[in-house]
This record gives sequence, C-alpha cells and structure tokens, in this order.
Amino acid sequence: MQSGGGARGSRADQADQRRAELLEAARKVVLERGLAGTRVADIARATNVSGGLIHYHFATKDDLITEMLRSTTESEIQRLREIVDGPGTAVERLDSVLRLCIPASRDDQGWILWLDAWAVGVREEHVRTILLEFEGAWIEILREVITQGVTLGEFDCDDPQGAAERLDGMLDGLAIRYTLDAGNMSRSRLLHHARVAAAREVGLDPSVFPAS
Repeated sequence: MQSGGGARGSRADQADQRRAELLEAARKVVLERGLAGTRVADIARATNVSGGLIHYHFATKDDLITEMLRSTTESEIQRLREIVDGPGTAVERLDSVLRLCIPASRDDQGWILWLDAWAVGVREEHVRTILLEFEGAWIEILREVITQGVTLGEFDCDDPQGAAERLDGMLDGLAIRYTLDAGNMSRSRLLHHARVAAAREVGLDPSVFPAS
C-alpha cells in the first residue's frame, strides 16, 4: 500500500509535470501568435485541456506568461553559468559567452521571444520585471568573466561592470539588426563585431579569438 506521503508526492510530481507542459505550450503559442496576441484559450487548445485547468495552475494569463518567461531565462542563465564555472582560459570563456548570447540564426526562437518581450515590456510591468532580471543576470555573468580574466592577468580592464554594460547594449543592438535582416548583417559579421568590442574592453587584440 502506498503511504499518504508517497501519494502526496506523486500528486505533486504530476502537478509539476502538468505545469511544465503548460509552460512549454505557452512558449510555443507565444512564438506563433506573439505575447500580445496570445490568449489562455489558445494555450488550452494547444494542450487539449480546459481553460479552467490552466487557471487551476496559473491564476491569470499574466502569471502564466511571467512563469514561462522566468523558466526560459533560468534555463539560459544556467547555460551561461556552466561556461563561467567551466574549464578554459578567460579568453575562451568570454568567447563562449559571446557565441551563446548572439542569435544562432535569424529564426532563433529564443531571440524572437525576447524581441517580442522587449516590445511588450514597455507597457506590461510583469514582462518588464522578467526582462530586467534577465538583463541584470546577463550583465553580471559578463562582469564575472571579465573580472576573472583581470584576476588571472589575461585582461586589462579597470571597470568590468562598465565594460559588461557596454557590451550588453552593443550586443542587443547588433542582434536586433541581424534578426531583422537589416544592413546585410551576417552572423559571422555579428560575431566579429562582438569579439572586436570585447577585445577592446579587456585590452586585447581581436586576433586572440578563434578564427571562426
């Protein structure tokens, strides 16, 4: 016979699994319809459940969207954190961070989601809050990588925080141009610009980065 505690644990696991499924469905629907155009009914239809079940797990659409964006940011930050805490020289870690943080292609679903979120976040506080958390975490990771390089004697930078903030702003702007296919910006050119800017911030020649 299953104990009461085991039954409660099983129900909690099922609830967590259902929430994860709803969050993934919400992400797919948002990528198709946009944040502003997504309704709870659309997500219910995509998962073949009732709107009432969605509201059982998430009181409002805003709660669902907030949790979806937060789970997405946590996943991306975890990938970056693994680079920062991983092996390699400071130059190699910085290059890996740059590579991960620019779009993989013009239809990179993660970047399309964030472009949409930035537009909506101007007016929607719950979206803006997540964006600010993500930007803060991303800048902190850049600052940490640069600080590690300075400590190891690989970088020359007297203001890692300022350098991280400048790189963040520059990368966002170039990534938007690339995603919108503006000005014949290829991904290789985008990565080149990112490396040149990063090298200048840490007192290195861009040639220290890999050729490709």
